[in-house]
Amino acid sequence: MPKNVLITGPDLVAPAVDLLTSAGLTPVYVPPYTGGEGLTEIVRAADPVGIISRMGRLDAATMDCAPSLQVISKHGVGVDNIDLAAAGERGIPVLMATGANALSVAEHAIALLLAVGKRLVPLDRGLREGRWEKAGFKGREIAGSTLGLVAFGAIARHTARIAQALGMTVIAYDPFCPAEAMEAAGVRRVHDVDALVTEADVISLHSPLTDATRNLIDARRLAMMKPDAIIVNTARGALIDEAALAAALAKGQIAGAGLDSFAQEPPAAEHPFWAEPRLVMTPHVGGVTTAANARVGIEAAQGIIDHLAGRDLPPARIANRAALAPATSLKGLR
Repeated sequence: MPKNVLITGPDLVAPAVDLLTSAGLTPVYVPPYTGGEGLTEIVRAADPVGIISRMGRLDAATMDCAPSLQVISKHGVGVDNIDLAAAGERGIPVLMATGANALSVAEHAIALLLAVGKRLVPLDRGLREGRWEKAGFKGREIAGSTLGLVAFGAIARHTARIAQALGMTVIAYDPFCPAEAMEAAGVRRVHDVDALVTEADVISLHSPLTDATRNLIDARRLAMMKPDAIIVNTARGALIDEAALAAALAKGQIAGAGLDSFAQEPPAAEHPFWAEPRLVMTPHVGGVTTAANARVGIEAAQGIIDHLAGRDLPPARIANRAALAPATSLKGLR
């Protein structure tokens, strides 16, 4: 009987598929963002030993349709689309491909910053529509400004390095990061988000989405930002109160925003973001580069192979370590 690995989304890169097949595992694909009965029927029919989570939500009902399921491996690091507690209760570790796409996402964050700060999108549009908008134009220099990073994981560290090369000063807030790590990176630590948004010229979000970080950037904190502040989000859309951000942009309360993720993806047709000229948006593709895709796919596949083989895995790669049922063997999880 085949040992299936379900992939929720696009095809894995060829080297990742080769890893799975060489280990005696058979990839089974689910169309992107499949949910509800459509997903549970596919899961029930495949009864996978592992799932590589790319697009769409994995909840308790989905897991219960797969009695052979032993491990879930995220194609990336954002696990808010997986019910971690439900997986833990069922003894199913949820693995992350930590750091594999960090550089690509960091580059995208900087690209959004430059696109907003230099007004590249509206200038391009104007030129294509026959307007030569040079008279009266005042550009913005990025060097000498302060970048504030919310969280200081792998993506934020790459972002800091690139920003420093552009001549920016970098500050960061992360209560879980040792002060020495920031100091070694030439980054000044601030002790709360309020202090960061007040001081920074550019705010870049790199936090995971949790109950504590949902709507972290709300109307109150938007009002604390400088009038020429820019906010960039390449993490999770729900870190920002989108209605509050739309209102702040419409009033000219801040200079602009660059977003690669949204609370609902894609945003609804009536969302106010579509009409906002101070906003640059991309469809959650910050980590989608050829190089990052290869690294993430290989690491996600290797995680499943290593767990099924009983090999040790670093604790930092296990998103739900604390939630795993006490009876679960920790072999392969240390």
